[in-house]
Amino acid sequence: MIRYAVATGALLLSSPPIDGFVFKPTPSVTKRMLASDISTQLQATSGNNDFSSPIENMSKLAVAAALSLSLFAAPALADGQTKDFRLPPVDLKDPGRCVLNSSSMGQANAARDKLYDLRMCDLSKQDASGYDLSGVIMTKTNLSNAKLVEAYFSKAYLHDSNFDGADFTNGIIDRASFKGSSLKGAIFTNAVLQGTSFEAANVENADFTDIAIGDYDLRALCKNPTLKGENPVTGADTVISSGCVGLKR
Repeated sequence: MIRYAVATGALLLSSPPIDGFVFKPTPSVTKRMLASDISTQLQATSGNNDFSSPIENMSKLAVAAALSLSLFAAPALADGQTKDFRLPPVDLKDPGRCVLNSSSMGQANAARDKLYDLRMCDLSKQDASGYDLSGVIMTKTNLSNAKLVEAYFSKAYLHDSNFDGADFTNGIIDRASFKGSSLKGAIFTNAVLQGTSFEAANVENADFTDIAIGDYDLRALCKNPTLKGENPVTGADTVISSGCVGLKR
């Protein structure tokens, strides 16, 4: 039973690269698949072995329960936070690459007909309010003072970029990674930040009023040494708006 589940996970994690990407399911996906395999094997065992003793059955259930607990104990990582995350080369010959385009396929799985690559693009002060930018890849991208109200950034790779003064009010920024980016004075009022990472990001003077964020992600945000100051537009205190007052930093 356990060998079958582990083997299934190993097969998924060792899939060969496709078009420059390494297929690496997120921890939450892997956990669900492994848990499903455990449940399937338990049902098969109990249905095909009429002579199993109560002690054997209890032992199997205990092992499955222990493995399930170990699978679900760790928090899910934001996209782009996984180890050995590789990206294809930037196509600098594409003249129409640096354009903010909303996806018409829906944001649930960041589905697009091709890679949405905005690396090294200057998109400062642009208005993408209500756009679905899910699955976008940004490194060294300039979106400073951009209007991104009610925009979707699900599963977005937002590393080492400039979001200073950007307005993400009412946005959906879930399972995204702002690793190494500058978000000074950014506004996240009433935004969804579930599973989103601000590792090594500068969030000084940002406004996090009424954000929807998980406990693990909030505690990680509270440990960010740049979490300080006051937003120049809304006047909100960065630490107070984040909900980090009273939490260990």
